[in-house]
Amino acid sequence: MTAEQRSGFAVDDVTLGRFAHGFGTAEDGRPFAFRTVRAVLTLEIYRADLDAGRVPGPEDVVAVAEARVTDVDLDDERSVVALVRDLIPAAGAVHDPTPRGVTVRALLGRLGSVLDGK
Repeated sequence: MTAEQRSGFAVDDVTLGRFAHGFGTAEDGRPFAFRTVRAVLTLEIYRADLDAGRVPGPEDVVAVAEARVTDVDLDDERSVVALVRDLIPAAGAVHDPTPRGVTVRALLGRLGSVLDGK
């Protein structure tokens, strides 16, 4: 995000129901997205320098939080937004899961190409 873009908590899009999901901006300006699967709402907060037009990938996630939604009315927008707002401070940092360098699959693919003579 750039300095001229807004900051402050905002949910830009929310879909209600059993599989509630949406996205928005945290108080500090970082983008986030949330989804509900099997009665658990998962919130992913992305890095602050994410390009506005780019869809975030797993490598862009900097923090994650989860909460059970068995006692939350997923058909009420205010309830879903409040849960998401309350989860943001509780989100824990994510360690970078993407390996650096050559992966085993890439290495085997290269070896296979050499053995096949390609």
